[in-house]
Amino acid sequence: MFGNRNRRKALLASAALVVGALLMTACQDTDGSVDSGAAQSGSPSAVEGSPSASEDAASDAPTDEPSGAPSDGASDEASDEPTASPSAGNGSGSSGSKVGQVCGANDLSWSTRSESQAGGYILVMAKAKSGITCVLPAALPTVAFGSDGTEAGPVEQSVGKPVTLSGSKVAYAGVNPKTTNTDGGKELGSIIVAVGNEDPNPVSLKVGTITVDKPVVTNWHTAPKDAVPFN
Repeated sequence: MFGNRNRRKALLASAALVVGALLMTACQDTDGSVDSGAAQSGSPSAVEGSPSASEDAASDAPTDEPSGAPSDGASDEASDEPTASPSAGNGSGSSGSKVGQVCGANDLSWSTRSESQAGGYILVMAKAKSGITCVLPAALPTVAFGSDGTEAGPVEQSVGKPVTLSGSKVAYAGVNPKTTNTDGGKELGSIIVAVGNEDPNPVSLKVGTITVDKPVVTNWHTAPKDAVPFN
């Protein structure tokens, strides 16, 4: 009886081992087929997809690049660039003043000098600033004294000729601050000079201490000897 039991156990154990081996083999075959199928099904699609992607990139690249960009840029630059330099003005110097304009006091360099002729007078000298050409009109220079604005009257019977100033050319006018023989008068140290009564920029010139009483002035002259204010 015990012999039959042992034989049955041995058979059952052998049968269990065979079934286990068959199950393991079946599982391995199933996993391999699944993996190989996935690999086979994945790789063709990847291979098939790569040519279409490269074709799309090749077809899109030329159309995405803007056509005519260099020609448009060159056209814009050409249209924005000025075709001619701006005019620097009619003047020959850096100030751009017009040639032939009437001189203003601020167009001139001024200086004075005390002279002893004719009882003593002040020689006023005017020269155009660098780069300026202008005309002193045929009229008396306007010369005023003191806070009350006393003006010098004419020495000469008629006005002179216009004087064109440019470069080193100098115009001269003589001022006699006192024409009376009395002891009266105002003690001043400067005079105010302008080119005519309408000049908006008169200049103040230092002359030292002078006595002013019925002053007179000459016309503009091109030689200092012609600007002596003889009474």
